[in-house]
Amino acid sequence: MYRVLRYGVSHCLHAAMSRLEEVNGEVSMRSSVRWLGYLSGLNLLVALCLGLYVRWERTAEPTDLVIFVLALFVLGIASVLYYYFSMDKLGSSLFHTWVGCLLGLLCFHNITAVEGDVKEQVTNYLLLASVSFRTLWALLERVCGCTRYRPAFLTLAEFLQLASFAVASTAVLIHKSFSVMVLVLALATLMVALRTKALLALPNLVCFAVITAVLFFKSLNISTNPFALACFFSQLICDPLLDVYFSGLSVTERWQPFLVWRALWRRLSLVPLLVVQVTFFILAARKLEDLDQWYLKIPGFVVYGLFWTICHMVFVITVWGFHTKLSDCQRVCLSQGSGVSSLDKVMASKGMRHFCLISERLMFFTLVSTTILAAFSWQASSSIFVSMFLLVLPLESLFHGLFHELANCLGGTCVGYAVVIPTNYCSPDGQPMLLPPDQVEQLNLRSTGMLNSVQRFFAHHLIETFGCDYSTSGVALEALQAKIKAFLELRTADGPRHDTYVVFYSGHTHRSGEWALAGGDTLRLDQILKWWREKNGSLCSRLILVLDCENSSPWVEEVRKVEGLYVAVQGAKLCRMTDVELQDSPQLGDFTAQWVEYNCNTNSDIQWSERGRPVAAIYGISKHWSDYTLHLPTGSDVTKHWRMYFPRMTYPVVQLALWCGGLNLFWACSFCLRCFKRVKLNWFPPAILDTGQGFKLVRS
Repeated sequence: MYRVLRYGVSHCLHAAMSRLEEVNGEVSMRSSVRWLGYLSGLNLLVALCLGLYVRWERTAEPTDLVIFVLALFVLGIASVLYYYFSMDKLGSSLFHTWVGCLLGLLCFHNITAVEGDVKEQVTNYLLLASVSFRTLWALLERVCGCTRYRPAFLTLAEFLQLASFAVASTAVLIHKSFSVMVLVLALATLMVALRTKALLALPNLVCFAVITAVLFFKSLNISTNPFALACFFSQLICDPLLDVYFSGLSVTERWQPFLVWRALWRRLSLVPLLVVQVTFFILAARKLEDLDQWYLKIPGFVVYGLFWTICHMVFVITVWGFHTKLSDCQRVCLSQGSGVSSLDKVMASKGMRHFCLISERLMFFTLVSTTILAAFSWQASSSIFVSMFLLVLPLESLFHGLFHELANCLGGTCVGYAVVIPTNYCSPDGQPMLLPPDQVEQLNLRSTGMLNSVQRFFAHHLIETFGCDYSTSGVALEALQAKIKAFLELRTADGPRHDTYVVFYSGHTHRSGEWALAGGDTLRLDQILKWWREKNGSLCSRLILVLDCENSSPWVEEVRKVEGLYVAVQGAKLCRMTDVELQDSPQLGDFTAQWVEYNCNTNSDIQWSERGRPVAAIYGISKHWSDYTLHLPTGSDVTKHWRMYFPRMTYPVVQLALWCGGLNLFWACSFCLRCFKRVKLNWFPPAILDTGQGFKLVRS
C-alpha cells in the first residue's frame, strides 16, 4: 500500500511538473517552481483574512473590524510596492511583518468565540494547505538547484515574522505574553542552530517540538489555535531544517556572520547571554518555594546548583578565550588583506583547533549541567521556566556546535624549515665542490628562485617558518644537526607540539640518498628519524621531508619500511633528455617551482600523471601513516590549558569533562577502520595524497 501511494504521489508530481513545463513553454524550471510559493502565499492570505472576518462576525468587536480592514489595506499596499513599483524589499518587509502579526492574532485572540464555526474550520484547512504548499515549494527549489545559499543566521523575512508574532502575543496577559516572547526567541535560536548545522540541532528541534506541544501552551492556561501555531512554526522551521541536508556552505561560511563581528560586539554579546543564564538559574531556584520534602530539595539544589555554577563559569571563560583568539586571527587577516577568505587557514595556524577540541568537551558538560538542573527543578506549571529552558538549551548547543565544527574542519598547526645548498658536483672523497665561476650567476638565480618558491609555499599555507638556510659553501654536520634538533623541538604558543613538521632540502646527494655536507660528512635518513623519535616521543605529530635533489628515490623507498612513526618523503625524479637540442635538461629547482605552483594555485594546469615529463614526482609514506590523526589534547595539554584560562576551583570539573569526552566507546569499529586504511594506503597508494594541511603529496 505504501509503495502504491508513493508511486501515485511521485507520478502525479511528475505529471504536474511536465504539464507545467508544456504550458509555460520557454519558462525556466525556477519560474515553474515559484508558482507553488505564490499558491502557498495566496492560501495563507485567504486564511488570515477569513480568520479575522470570522472573529469580527462572531464577536462584533470594532477592534477586530479595524484590524481586518487595516490588514487588507497594508497587504494591498505591500502588493503594489512589490509588483508595480519594483520596491521588492519594502513590499516584502510589510508583507512578512503583517503575516507574523496576523498569525499571532489568530493563535491567541478570541479563540473560544469561534470554536465550532464552519468558516473557522475552513481557515484551519487553508492554513494546513499553505504549510503543505510552502514545504513542497522549498523542497522542490532545493532539489532543482534553484536556491542560493548565503551566509546568514536569519533572513529579514524570518526576523520580521518572529518579531511581529511576539508583538501580537500581547493580546494575552502581559506575564503570559512574556513567556511567548521568550519562546519566540528560543525558536529563533533553534533556527540558527539548524542553519549552522550544530551537532545537537536536531535533538534540540525534537525537544522543542515535544515540550512546546505537550507542556508549554498547557502551562499558559489559555485557549490557542493549534492550526495557526503549526502554520507559524512550520513556515519558519521549514527552510533551516531542509538546509541541514541541502546546504553546501562550509563551516566558516555558515558561521561567517559571527566570525566577522568586531571584537567589541562579540564581547558585548556575552552580556545578554549572562542575563539569560542567571535568569534561568533564578527561575530554577523557585522550585524551593515548595517546601514539600525540603530535606531532599534543598541539599539537592545546592549540589546541582554548585555544579551548574562551576560549569557555566568555565563556559563564560571559554567563550571569552575564544573571542580573544578569534580577534588575533582577524588582525592577521586584516594585515594580510585577505579578509574572511583565509580565516580558516589563519585559525588553523593559530592553534584554534586544539583550543576548540578542549572547549567542545567543556561545552558538553555545560549542557549536561543545564539538563540536570532543569530536570531537578522542573516546573511544568510555569510557562516562563519552560520557555527559558527551551531558550538556554539551543544557546549552549550553538557554542558546542561551533567548537565541534571548528575542531573537525580546521587543519593542524604546521612549522617548516628549508635548507638549500647549491652544489652539483662532488670530489672522489665526497667533499662538495663549488660550481665554476662562469656558472655562479646562473646558480644564484636558480637558488634564489627556489628560496622564493619555498617562502611562497610557507606563506600561502600559513606554515610557521623556522628559517630558510642558504649556503654556497656547504653546511657542517654539527651545525645542521643543531638546527634540525632545535626545529623538531618547536611548540605552539599554547604549549602543545605542532601537528606537522616540514623539512625542505635541495642540494647534492649521494646515490644512496645521503645528503652531502661540508667536510665529507653525510646525513642519512635513519639519523633524522632517530632525532625525530627523541623529540617527538609518543606524541602524535608527523614529519614530511620535501627533497629537490637528484637521488631522492632511495629515501622514498626506505621510508616505506619505517614503522611506528608518521613520516613521508616527497621526492623528485630528474629525467635526462635524449635530445638536448630540442629540450633543456631539468635542473634542481624545477621540481620545487612546479610543486609549489601546483599546491598554491588552484587553477594550475600541471598534470603530474603526464607521460614523458622531464620532472617527475615520487612520494613514500611510513607503514602507519594512515593511522595519523591531528594532535589530541594530552594530560599535560589540559593542565596547561586549565592554568592559562581557568581559576583553580574549576579544575575537578574541567578534568572530569575532558576525561569523559576522551572515552572511545566505538574502539572496535575504529580499529577495523584503521586496519582498512592502512592496507589501502600501503598497497594502493593514490597518485595524489592530501595531507590535510592544504597541500598534497604527488607522484607521476
